[in-house]
Amino acid sequence: MSLLAALYGLQQEERVRLNVLVTGCAGFIGSNVAKLLLEAGHAVYGVDSLRGRHGDKLQRWRLDGLKPHERFTFHDLDISHLDSLKSIPRGKWEDERISAVINFAARAGVRDSIDDPRSYYDVNTLGVLNLLELCREFEINRFILASTSSVYGAEIVGPITEDAESSRPLSPYAASKKAAETLLYSYHHLYGIDASVLRFFTVYGPAGRPDMSIFRFIRGIAEGEHITVYGDGTQKRDFTYVSDVARGVVGALDLSGYQTVNLGNDRPVDLNQIIQIIEQTVGRKALINRQEMHPADPLVRWADISRAKSLLGWSPSVDIEEGIRRTVDWYMEHRDWASGLR
Repeated sequence: MSLLAALYGLQQEERVRLNVLVTGCAGFIGSNVAKLLLEAGHAVYGVDSLRGRHGDKLQRWRLDGLKPHERFTFHDLDISHLDSLKSIPRGKWEDERISAVINFAARAGVRDSIDDPRSYYDVNTLGVLNLLELCREFEINRFILASTSSVYGAEIVGPITEDAESSRPLSPYAASKKAAETLLYSYHHLYGIDASVLRFFTVYGPAGRPDMSIFRFIRGIAEGEHITVYGDGTQKRDFTYVSDVARGVVGALDLSGYQTVNLGNDRPVDLNQIIQIIEQTVGRKALINRQEMHPADPLVRWADISRAKSLLGWSPSVDIEEGIRRTVDWYMEHRDWASGLR
């Protein structure tokens, strides 16, 4: 029986119960994936460090949504510290047998990585090595790595396939993710770990990262603050709603061998259009402060998702207007504290 069938194909009482280690479980995408697994009746061993860039308020809000599930356990630790990882009670690794590792734990953000590249490699690359060593030691044979479309560099203009050039990343963030991908292949080759690299394209949605454009634009427009737009706003991004991405990640539990798969919307939208949709949804005009484009920012990010459709039977279902409406609704509901997130 496949893992995907275990998740979705059987009646509740007949499903195989999986034990999944989800790192970065208090993060944006990780919390959504953990929730999806828990709602399907599976056990999630959550790992995260509650000392993120934005403080722990948003992380703890996401975590509070997971804690009521009786099959959820949480470990506050940093994957870049191998000894800390080994502090997870060994009984949970040996007796209950972890079925898979899904790694979302990472430092994210292109611009910050230029200022502090070492910390990005500590978590994004060394942390993945630590997790792979645990997989080797405890014979965990399935690993999903959350990666990024940033590995593709800047030269590709049209839809990007997984086989496109990815050896020329434009930032330490992208380089650290590419390094993690290559480590994953090595462990697949040496130890037979089924390894999937999922490259995300500009994920957004409720409780998203405050430094990402859609959150920044919603907050700025709602609060009457100036929003910063780099360039003339015509650069296009493949904005992908978080619940769609979470479905794709869970679907990847069924993959075998070594696979690289894009998860994107396949409908790139320029930033000026995003601002217009938010203006209409919030009911307020944006005050825009334009600055020069950053050299680490490509003009276009557009995912070819043919492989995701073929291997996962996956395609996005939430369009940009509906996704922004849901995100604005979340922000307005939690505005008293969300407005202070930076």
